[in-house]
Amino acid sequence: MMRSMFSAISGLRAHQTWMDVIGNNIANVNTTGFKVGRVRFTDILSQLVRGASGPTEQRGGINPLQIGLGAVVGAVDTIHTQGALQLTGKPSDLAIQGDGFFVVSDGSQTLYTRDGAFDIGSDLRLVNPSNGFYVLGWQADANGNVDTAGPVGPITIPIGQQLDAVPTTQITVQGNLDANQDTAATPPHYVTKVSVVDSQGKRHEFYILFEKTGANTWNYTLQEDDPRTTTTESDAGFDLGGTTTGTLVFNADGNLNRAASTIPAVVLNATAGGAGTVSVTPDFSRLTQLAAPSTANAAANGAPAGSLTTFTVSQSGEVLGIYSNGVTKVIGQIALALFTNPGGLMKVGGNAYLPTVNSGEPIVGPADSGGRGKIASGYLEMSNVDLAQEFTSMIMAQRGFQANSRVITTSDEVLQELVNLRR
Repeated sequence: MMRSMFSAISGLRAHQTWMDVIGNNIANVNTTGFKVGRVRFTDILSQLVRGASGPTEQRGGINPLQIGLGAVVGAVDTIHTQGALQLTGKPSDLAIQGDGFFVVSDGSQTLYTRDGAFDIGSDLRLVNPSNGFYVLGWQADANGNVDTAGPVGPITIPIGQQLDAVPTTQITVQGNLDANQDTAATPPHYVTKVSVVDSQGKRHEFYILFEKTGANTWNYTLQEDDPRTTTTESDAGFDLGGTTTGTLVFNADGNLNRAASTIPAVVLNATAGGAGTVSVTPDFSRLTQLAAPSTANAAANGAPAGSLTTFTVSQSGEVLGIYSNGVTKVIGQIALALFTNPGGLMKVGGNAYLPTVNSGEPIVGPADSGGRGKIASGYLEMSNVDLAQEFTSMIMAQRGFQANSRVITTSDEVLQELVNLRR
């Protein structure tokens, strides 16, 4: 009789633990990146009353006779399923779509989290402002290159940092020139505009004039003024140093014949302000001559001076700085960690985990590689707690606790009957 009472007591304890886990799950239903816990019971070692015996020629075998001694909590599992993504629109809010973890540091140890509610601190480092954990990754060099093979460290996002002017080094012309163009028409037969940047970051506009001179042959001219207007638009302080012309020859299939074409370098001279001379050879390799309307357009690289105004994070974890001059440049790379057994991680509060001997060592690398998952900028991962499941589990835990309490009261009544036998 005493066995039944002690078994029931163990059941009460186990179901109370289940209720504790359910309560924690419901309490964290709106906690960013929280992963739900699940209780698994196991039975206690059973008391052997009679051993088993094998069959003989005269009679069959006998199974062992055992009486169970109750139940205990065998495990509290952390279920690392994907939580829904909540749109915030804030570029520093990050969510992981996949199995990875952000790598963060509290100054003394490296931790791992799914909570991507980050911001830029007063020291311009990417940080979780609720606990002060720095986000770790790799900083890009001056050319935007990132060495992901090196050690991870805090990521600095230098808002307000100045970016020097980048002079034009390439002019690319692409699109189409109409093969049906009548050579007898008054030239120019097509005009497009290009904007270049000098060594001091000042923009200058020039025009490219196209004239069809024969079958599959076009001349082009660069000049400072738009031939379609009567207004002189010469750019004071910077000029072409005269007219620059060239010849474009196309093959029968409409593609450019580079060997037969004459494409000299364009020399842009600074006549005032102290800017350096820019010499660029235009690239017409993407230009075609087909029986379709002319759509040729020119674009040049280079940018004036600017400052870092904001940033965004790509799916692969690249931190892209956006400058006031329109330039986008890689300034860092966020690291993600992957674990062989994420269920073996130990919760340490603050939505963070520490690895254990059963979780495996973290495999750190860039996002969108090695199964670490992609990063969604402007989103946060919600808790994966299912309230319907938790309320159902609460009912089951309550009934289990109630049934075990009935075993105790019934056993007490039986013991009371035994006491009353003497009366």
